[in-house]
Amino acid sequence: MSKTNKYELTLPKMGESVEEATIVNWLKNVGDDVKIDDFIVEIATDKVDSEVPSDVDGKIIELCFKVNDVVKVGETICIIELSNESSSAKTIDIIEEIPNIDLVLDDKNDEKIETNEVLKPSKIENDIYISPLVRSIAERENISEKELLKISSSGKDGRITKKDILKYIESSDSISDKLEIDKNYSDNQSTIRDLTRMEKILAEHMVDSKKTSPHVQSFIEIDVTNLWDWREGIKNDFQIRENYKLTLTHIFVKIVSEVLREFPILNSSLKDDKVFIKSDINIGVATALSDGNLIVPVLKNSDQLSLIGIVKKTNDLVQRARNNNLNPDDVVDGTYTITNVGVFDTLAGIPIINQPQVGILAIGSILKKPSVIETEKGDFIGIRRKMILCHSYDHRIINGATGGLFIKRIKDIIEGWNPKTKI
Repeated sequence: MSKTNKYELTLPKMGESVEEATIVNWLKNVGDDVKIDDFIVEIATDKVDSEVPSDVDGKIIELCFKVNDVVKVGETICIIELSNESSSAKTIDIIEEIPNIDLVLDDKNDEKIETNEVLKPSKIENDIYISPLVRSIAERENISEKELLKISSSGKDGRITKKDILKYIESSDSISDKLEIDKNYSDNQSTIRDLTRMEKILAEHMVDSKKTSPHVQSFIEIDVTNLWDWREGIKNDFQIRENYKLTLTHIFVKIVSEVLREFPILNSSLKDDKVFIKSDINIGVATALSDGNLIVPVLKNSDQLSLIGIVKKTNDLVQRARNNNLNPDDVVDGTYTITNVGVFDTLAGIPIINQPQVGILAIGSILKKPSVIETEKGDFIGIRRKMILCHSYDHRIINGATGGLFIKRIKDIIEGWNPKTKI
């Protein structure tokens, strides 16, 4: 038996809820030399796209999966022959062939495994170089080389970066090019296009959630006049001082984080007939993207943050989400989700639970409404600002009383808001 220094590069852990990823594109091929932190492969999880870097210096000698294969966290994705500098890295034993031993293999494993040829950086017109990652994105989105020349570049020596092409894809010109007319229909009928990868993932998640959890909803109307007036009174000074806008979403994240401590069953998940009550409170904030898709960045340990801290961290996450610059860790381990449908002037919404969570809160628009105001001298009609909250929750472990009391507690905090609150 001889021992050769080999390194098994595995799919890294990317959060508690991420168990697998899809191989999108190999950025390196068998025989390529790699350095520590060189990107080896582009992967896609159900949350976000990312690249896996090398942990060592060496030469790739085996790719263990093909493009579009689904890989479990911890599985070996490629094997690297270590250079001298990396000899201290994790090694595996290679057993020399021993004659006169017959191995019986299952027929289905007898097929030759072929690795996809990796596109090398290539040069096209006007001395513009295209990296394998950019080219793979272009091919996936059906962008021609001629169209690539139209993309504004921000990289070194005029190179087109990943951000450049993703920004271009969001433009109306690129989107219109991806629409295809079904030849079986006349020109005056519907246009037809394939779902994007993100749309497919969202569709699967929505269907899976409805199949997994028996959704039940509780609605409540809240008088937000005191809170509204308080925010109006401080928002300008706050923006000057902190360089951020203070929104009702920020305030709701703060309030919901505190109320979840009082209702820990809503900060849980259900698996194999066991309820896992989470010690951390991590609020996901549903964020609409310019292409019409949706992503939910997660504010970790939100109950431990001040309102100012929530404003800063939420704004950072939302901004990076809209710039397609989130890290895998930014969209995992959420324990409860908030979606503000009111920003679209929607009166109320019935949200679908973000699995494996057990609850989600939809915040409706704020309207001025005539309301009955009770006083010691009797009732009278006044103009108040009101909104509707809709709480969707998993009826397998949360009954109507708990689901209703949760938003009743939120209502009590908001309607009892102290106009002298300092932040």
